[in-house]
Amino acid sequence: MKLKLNHESYKQIIGPLAAFLLILLFNYLFTPGFFDLEIKDGQLFGSIVDIFNRGAPVMIIALGMTLVYATGGIDLSVGSVMAISGAVAAFMIRPGYISGVLEYGTLPPVWQVILIPLIVAAIAGLWNGVLVTYLKIQPIIATLILMVAGRGIAQLITKGNIIIFRHENFEVLGSGNFLGLPVPVVMVIVIALLMHFLTRKTALGLFIEAVGSNPTASYFIGINSRRIKLLVYVFCGICAGFAGLIITADIKGADANNCGLWFELDAIAAVIIGGTVWGGRYTLAGTLLGALIIQSITTTILSRGIAPEQILVYKAIVVLSVTLIQSGNMRKMIVQLFNSKKKRVSSIANSGVVK
Repeated sequence: MKLKLNHESYKQIIGPLAAFLLILLFNYLFTPGFFDLEIKDGQLFGSIVDIFNRGAPVMIIALGMTLVYATGGIDLSVGSVMAISGAVAAFMIRPGYISGVLEYGTLPPVWQVILIPLIVAAIAGLWNGVLVTYLKIQPIIATLILMVAGRGIAQLITKGNIIIFRHENFEVLGSGNFLGLPVPVVMVIVIALLMHFLTRKTALGLFIEAVGSNPTASYFIGINSRRIKLLVYVFCGICAGFAGLIITADIKGADANNCGLWFELDAIAAVIIGGTVWGGRYTLAGTLLGALIIQSITTTILSRGIAPEQILVYKAIVVLSVTLIQSGNMRKMIVQLFNSKKKRVSSIANSGVVK
């Protein structure tokens, strides 16, 4: 399958691609060993691999957020849905843990531990979609409800405890490898290719852009905007559920207080950095680059020994910088400033004045 980008798509990803390459260049020059790779037990390890591996959850939820954003919506609840998904999975593995029962009992099959939390996550996405499409609640308010209540639901499932567990087949989802690549990275590739096929090889992508750019016109040409919006919110919920399962499987525990905390902001930042227009055109490749930028900043800061508390500040600076680069008005101002200086130099040269 070939990923084809039109001219407009190329323009959208120039900014994030340049930012990502600059971060890599900085690390190449100033962070010793950043590009070193080694193979242990058939799996690649290194800072570069860590960027893709640790950035996988953000990439997955950002892909779902891209479609929501393109329809003119937003989903602030993805972090809480991640916590719910992880809590459900952990509770299925050790249902008696919160009651003080240390014995595992019979472990559920891995497909159940994955499928049931994803169904719960899809229901959460459906809830958001119904509030937005049928009850006409503003997306930021509708999803804020689940953002607050969802984490409370996750804490109710775990009763405020961190449920730790051992389930080797499920743990592969977070720390396993496939053909030398971490399983989370493989999942990102599979989801991205699936989304590319559904949105660029079928009419679905055109419908999403049409609903986002002009809901009234899309209604008159026969597009069911409610169904499209409902679909993207459900899909975004499923993506958040996947991300929650990855994190839960990786740490071998469900932490309802911290799982997915502020991930919604990283996902939104990744979508914006990637060049997706709110209520209009979107780019999956740009979103993936945006998520990699977010994670590469974190990895760079930790590799340089900088205090982790500064991560949010650096993220904000990069988001602002890339957004300014992508801004049409900003580019016009730079061009006008350059042209005015060029004219001034030309007029001085023509008049024979030397300063």
